[in-house]
Amino acid sequence: MDESLAPPSRFALDRTPSEITALVEFLDIHRIEFHERVWGLNDDQLRQTAAASDLTLGALVKHMALVEHSWFEHRFLGMDEREPWASAPWDDDPDWELTTAAHDTGEELFRLYVDACNRCRDVIANAESLDQLSVRTDNNDKPWNLRWIMLHMIEEYARHCGHADLIRESIDGVSG
Repeated sequence: MDESLAPPSRFALDRTPSEITALVEFLDIHRIEFHERVWGLNDDQLRQTAAASDLTLGALVKHMALVEHSWFEHRFLGMDEREPWASAPWDDDPDWELTTAAHDTGEELFRLYVDACNRCRDVIANAESLDQLSVRTDNNDKPWNLRWIMLHMIEEYARHCGHADLIRESIDGVSG
């Protein structure tokens, strides 16, 4: 697999960060931890499930690429959906990113994920402040600020790192 898609190196967290630095660092640490948990497997291993769940590591990679794009680019910046999300049949399959990941190669999945993370890092770096409001709103016409989105993404990664730990350990014994 293309080594440019490998997880970035870990780094030491700033012990006296500004608010934005703390949020960026904690989000990036969770991204790296997730990436490490799902990296290094072949396509068949990325399609394996654990226990009674249908969830795979490949599905998690595709899901996190969608979540990155959806929160930072689509909701926050107001951009149109990118492919493959724009043409996905969400009405027929609300879990489309999860169910279709088995048809993608590891390289395709990691390219989607790494590219989404890189674009979203740029969104954060170019934002006016953590108080900047999203262009799109929720069902009650309320926007999110960048601070809320970043905290939500940290929570999203924390949850899915746990899933990835369990699935990865069932595949090859590697754990967090």
